[in-house]
Amino acid sequence: MVNIEHLDRIRLVSSPLVQRILATILLKPNYNLFARVEIEVENMEKIPTDETVIFAMNHTDRYNYWPFQYKLWTMKCFPYTTVWVKAKYYRNAILGKALDWCNLIPVPSMGYLIEEFYKKRFRKRIDSIEYRTIKDFIDGKLGAESLTKLGSEVSILLRENFFDFIKNYYESVMARVAQLSRSALLEKGLDLIIFPEGTRSLKLAEGKTGIAQLALHTEKKIVPVGCSNCEEVYCWTLPFARSGKITYRVGDPLSVHDELRKYRIKEEFSLFSRESQKKYKEKFENVTRIIMERINRIVDEKYKSGEELRAEG
Repeated sequence: MVNIEHLDRIRLVSSPLVQRILATILLKPNYNLFARVEIEVENMEKIPTDETVIFAMNHTDRYNYWPFQYKLWTMKCFPYTTVWVKAKYYRNAILGKALDWCNLIPVPSMGYLIEEFYKKRFRKRIDSIEYRTIKDFIDGKLGAESLTKLGSEVSILLRENFFDFIKNYYESVMARVAQLSRSALLEKGLDLIIFPEGTRSLKLAEGKTGIAQLALHTEKKIVPVGCSNCEEVYCWTLPFARSGKITYRVGDPLSVHDELRKYRIKEEFSLFSRESQKKYKEKFENVTRIIMERINRIVDEKYKSGEELRAEG
């Protein structure tokens, strides 16, 4: 389980050995010998080389950051990267250890923690109806009366103050994610890849505000990256690509010192805290919309969102 103890054990490094090993013994022969994978990065000159940045990329498949990382590695002029990864992938102990070795940052969602602590308490997986009701109650979408219709396990959770516990634990977990993310960008000299959608989707979906919060907190530039055709190259669950062309289009960097100036937060705030999310909700959401609109501009037509993505105000 990805918990506070797990996050405390993670030690990010500036030049991750396992990333170099995988690039050399897996990706290089896969892309050049066993298959012919053409990786094109358009507008690469827009990526700063003299500072670390936050890459904001659409998430078409489970491997679509690999070719991008590989291409940057072959150029020898960009920092190594770390990536925000869903905590659910760490349920497999072997895969979880490999992800830690690869210098990645697991990000547990509230839903993930609900599922894991429920399983730990009752020795079984949570029912989908129970999960949805509990999640909506914690998110403030449902009242307490909705819980009375559920099973005896939920009654136990109510008596044990589970709902207050999980909200406080989630905030503590995200404080560790904040520390790791800040360390990557400000201390270790790593670029950070984030999928703002939070989950895989062929068409660009609504973005989550985590990337905006991090950018406004660190004042690091956000570099939009539109990935096209990776799901055709990585068309199965195994980490082996078939022949094809993957295109990454790099958009103009976004910064609190230019286009995002009016959303800049000059006072100190606690990253990912409930207090800051409530206080700066509008700024976080508007910056997220701008990021998603920029990604939407640079992906191929079949990936474009059909929704309006403009910022307000």
